[in-house]
Amino acid sequence: MKKLLAIVLVLCMVVAVAACGSKDAATGADNKSDAAGQTLKEKAANFDRKNQFLTVGTGPTSGIYFPIGGAFATALKDYGYQTSAEATNATGQNIQNILKGDCEIAIAMQDAVMQAYTASGAYEGKEPASDLRALMRLWPNYVQLVTTANTGIKSVEDLRGKRVGVGAANSGVEINARMILAAYGITYDDITPDYLAYGEAIDNMKNGQCDAVFVTSGLPNATVMELGVSYDMVVVPIDGEGREKLVSEYPYYAKSVIPANTYNNKEDVEGVFVYNIMLVRKDLPDEMVYDLLVGIFENISTIKASHNAANKNIDITFGVDDIQLPLHPGAEEFWKDNGYIK
Repeated sequence: MKKLLAIVLVLCMVVAVAACGSKDAATGADNKSDAAGQTLKEKAANFDRKNQFLTVGTGPTSGIYFPIGGAFATALKDYGYQTSAEATNATGQNIQNILKGDCEIAIAMQDAVMQAYTASGAYEGKEPASDLRALMRLWPNYVQLVTTANTGIKSVEDLRGKRVGVGAANSGVEINARMILAAYGITYDDITPDYLAYGEAIDNMKNGQCDAVFVTSGLPNATVMELGVSYDMVVVPIDGEGREKLVSEYPYYAKSVIPANTYNNKEDVEGVFVYNIMLVRKDLPDEMVYDLLVGIFENISTIKASHNAANKNIDITFGVDDIQLPLHPGAEEFWKDNGYIK
């Protein structure tokens, strides 16, 4: 009898364990289904940001990438991330830093980004940077060609035979300069290129060691403003057939004007601009990238306060229509949820 009772108890235990196993398995399946059923917005809301460190790629301390990039770092720190803003040589270095994983987000000019992405222009012969992804649109960068009245330079064509500050080698400014000169049929063989950041090149111009300088920046640029106060500065128009050719071949350029009295210019000056965009590492989790955008726009006042260009041009309402680079999936979902992508 005792033996029979023991057998019955063992059988009961086996059934109970099996039942528990089935219940646990079912519960596990249910939990998995719940997790899979979460939207990216819900996952982002629960993202543990306090243990995530972000480096923001900015630009030289003399330009506006630096204060605006620094404001992004501050805004995301206030949102709960650990952040750092890194001064760089701007677009060219930021592209490489994103690809190498040395920063998580970085500011860059879209023309250079698209050339890197397609291995064209300045990046011809290199492997396409197919891992580049966009987070959001930023502000327009105006290509400004400045000189002083004593050089006699009044048009892009007048640059032939002159010493021209074209920006640091392979920088976004230098890519702009090369493309604009080419649109007017001018190569570096027709000028003496000065490969310096525009702040250094303008210092050389003050000393008579440079005739004209390309500056690609938001408006107004403090370095150009100072030149216009102290010297008889001329903002050279980028117009005519050369401009028509540029914007027809490269759709990321748009016609623009530098408004009268931006500097010492009494009238509007014809020109072009190209948008800056914020790059983001392709390998960041979708929910993290979604959460980054939530944090940026929750703290947008910090970013707007950093510079006039940011105040006027960085806002969720501008959407992402101007971005030609593929969006990160997390960014794409964010912009869809907010009605800016159909």
